[in-house]
Amino acid sequence: MFLVQLDTDGSGKIDLTELSTALEIVGFKLPQYEVRQLIAQYDTKCPDGKIDIDEFNQMYGKLKQQYDFGSKFKKNIAPRPNLKTHGGMSDASVEGTTHSVKKEEQVAFADWINRALKDDVDCKPLLPIDPESDDLYRKVKNGIILCKLINDSVPDTIDERTINKTNLNIYREHENHQLVLSSAQAIGCNVVNIRPDELEKGKPHLVLGLLWQIIRIGLLNDINLAQHPGLVLLLEEGEEIADLMKLSPEQILIRWVNYHLRKAGCGRQIANFSSDIKDSEVYTYLLHQIAPKENGVTLAPLQNHDLEGRAGDMLDEADKIGCKSFVTPKDVVNGNPKLNLAFVANLFNTHPALDKVDDVDTEQYEETREEKTYRNWMNSMGVNPVVHYLYSDLQDGLVFFQLFDIIKKGSVDWKRVIRNFNKMRINFEKLENCNYCVEIARDKMMFSLVGIGGKDLQDGQQTATLALVWQLMRAYTLALLTELAGDKQHTIKEKDIIEWANQKLKMAGKQTSFRDFKDASLSDGKVIIDLLDSIVPGKINFSLVKDCQSDEDKMANAKYAISMARKLGARVYALPEDIVEVRPKMMLTIFACIMVRGYKGSEHQTE
Repeated sequence: MFLVQLDTDGSGKIDLTELSTALEIVGFKLPQYEVRQLIAQYDTKCPDGKIDIDEFNQMYGKLKQQYDFGSKFKKNIAPRPNLKTHGGMSDASVEGTTHSVKKEEQVAFADWINRALKDDVDCKPLLPIDPESDDLYRKVKNGIILCKLINDSVPDTIDERTINKTNLNIYREHENHQLVLSSAQAIGCNVVNIRPDELEKGKPHLVLGLLWQIIRIGLLNDINLAQHPGLVLLLEEGEEIADLMKLSPEQILIRWVNYHLRKAGCGRQIANFSSDIKDSEVYTYLLHQIAPKENGVTLAPLQNHDLEGRAGDMLDEADKIGCKSFVTPKDVVNGNPKLNLAFVANLFNTHPALDKVDDVDTEQYEETREEKTYRNWMNSMGVNPVVHYLYSDLQDGLVFFQLFDIIKKGSVDWKRVIRNFNKMRINFEKLENCNYCVEIARDKMMFSLVGIGGKDLQDGQQTATLALVWQLMRAYTLALLTELAGDKQHTIKEKDIIEWANQKLKMAGKQTSFRDFKDASLSDGKVIIDLLDSIVPGKINFSLVKDCQSDEDKMANAKYAISMARKLGARVYALPEDIVEVRPKMMLTIFACIMVRGYKGSEHQTE
């Protein structure tokens, strides 16, 4: 039997390495930490870290039931390489277009979904996902898992009442995926090149790309001063809180790791989540420093001189505090920056271990709903670099130029844009860019920027920055409407949106109407709900619409209206609170996005 052949040391038993090989032969490659768990579970007769033939047979029988090993063994499936290729985004893929998929990301994301959604009643029929096979791409095809994961990352983004969970068919699954894409865009994901039908087909590179964006947003969402005042402890000499606000979540996490390494007396500091963490020394000291003492996390992994073995031991220590997600020993040793960032972010979110700071007024550093909406909109447009904090990340003008060019192609003379800054002239060059931004906004985009100059943008002056960003977002939406209207000589204005919406409501026999975007009657969401029903009849479940006897009823309607708009294909960025409070700017964007959907007509129609 092959088990005897694997007993290379002639002990009559197989150890960790030998068991890994045995499992690969029968067609299933497990991460090393899971192999360790199997040995611990079945090494019962004489515990010594090895298993004999009887223990192996017992383990094999259980695993065969769980994973269908038999069929895999018969097909002689070899261990899969880390990099797989799949057909591309279009039908032309069969002619040779391929997209690479990293196996370690598939394993990590499937494992995270299994952990994050394990208690969700609606996901139980779909879980667990087998991380080693293509199970992930099959399980996301009805859209439910993706909807649930978005809500796990950013709670209440999707109204649960709008998810199609029963009587699923191709049309109802399509609606779920439309809801996924619109909602993902609303929280800042770039989904420009993803269509609902591509998610329905479970295209691996698109699924993994979207999953990473959703998971990353959830992991990094709360790494800020408002949620963790103790982050002021990470300030370096001569810095102020304003300097901390300019750091990206990744940079904050690096500082957090280094802070705890200093407290641990480690003598090491890191500058990245790739080469600097490969030997697991940093992680071992970090875990020992942040873990509650009662969890018994030790420095024992440092005694293992085999790097992959040490990484496995380190992850066993991480498991003691419930933080084993995202990386395998190989991911640590190979320095996978994406998965190691996720691993550290999860550590921070679970055990920040920062002392309480009493004299920090966190309210002034908390992102407003307006700021969050603008930031998510910009990021969803695919700007590079990603915007984390409006008032620092826009100071060089580069994001503004990208948005100008998206809204009005040719409006930017890229020869005038400074992209690589000279350290000796960086402030002057950033000012040049910002001055050019104001010039484009006034002369090409016809924006109103009274009293606003390039220096205001370079300084991150809040009023000036918000004024420009709002007009960009408004111009983008109106430009879409103008293009869809097919009459470029007639620019769509606010009054046109109001007239269109009221006309749609009247033609559909609705009793609702509104005067303008300040109309208090908009606060209960019924106008928006009626308008959606006027555009795509039969999709609104009016039994879910409240009579609005209370503020809670208004909020329930607003949540339903936002999610239904997204489900029907309107890329709405506004929040339910914007409806209840009747915020004119956001109300304009809601109705404009619904009008865009209305103009697209049958393109989005579902049965």
